Amino acid sequence: MSRSKSSAGWLREHFSDAYVKKAQAEGVRSRAVYKLEELIDRDRLLKPGMAVVDLGAAPGGWSQLVRQRLGDRGKVVALDILPMQGIAGVDFMQGDFREESVLRALEARLEGQQVDLVLSDMAPNMSGVALADQIRAMDLAELALDFSRQWLKPGGAFLIKLFQGAGFDDYLRSLRADFSRVTMRKPKASRARSREVYALATGRKAAAAQPGENRA
Repeated sequence: MSRSKSSAGWLREHFSDAYVKKAQAEGVRSRAVYKLEELIDRDRLLKPGMAVVDLGAAPGGWSQLVRQRLGDRGKVVALDILPMQGIAGVDFMQGDFREESVLRALEARLEGQQVDLVLSDMAPNMSGVALADQIRAMDLAELALDFSRQWLKPGGAFLIKLFQGAGFDDYLRSLRADFSRVTMRKPKASRARSREVYALATGRKAAAAQPGENRA
C-alpha cells in the first residue's frame, strides 16, 4: 500500500532535516535533544546534584543529556507510555501518566523527596482533528503542572512543551500564579511551522502542601 502524499511529504522533510542528520551523525536518540540542549545552555537549568523528572521521556534523548550533564551526581527519573532503551543512571518506568496507579508508582520512585526540575515533552497521539488534539495536549499539560505543584522544591523549575491554541492562555496564567517567572522559548530545533513552544517556569513559589498531602 502506498503512503499518502502528506505522510510521504513528512518523511521527506524529516530525513532532510538538519537536526535529524545531526542526531544520526552524533548518535543521539532524537532531534529533540537539541531543543533541550539550547534551553539548558541559555537558561542554565542544570546544577550538580539536582533531582530531575522527565515526563514523556521516550526515546530518551532528554534523559540521556541530563544524565550526561549531571555526571555521577543527582537523580534522573523518566516516564513514558512507550518503551525506552535503558540509560545508565536513569530510573525509567513505563506507563500512562493519565492513570492514577502510574502516577502513584512514579511518586513512589521519588521516595518522598522533592525535585529540582520537572521536564515535560509529552504530547498526545495526534488524530488530525485540531481541537480534539489540543484538548488532549492541554490535559497532559495540566497533569504535568499538578505533578510539579506537588513535587517541585520551592525555587524549582518546570519546562513544558505546549501547543498554542485553546486553553493556552489560561495555562500560562496558572503557571504565573505558581512560579516567580515564566518565559516562552522557541528553540532553533523546533520546526518553524509547528505550534509547539516551550514554557519555562522558574522560582516555584512555596506551598503549604508536602508530597503526598492534599491528594483527591
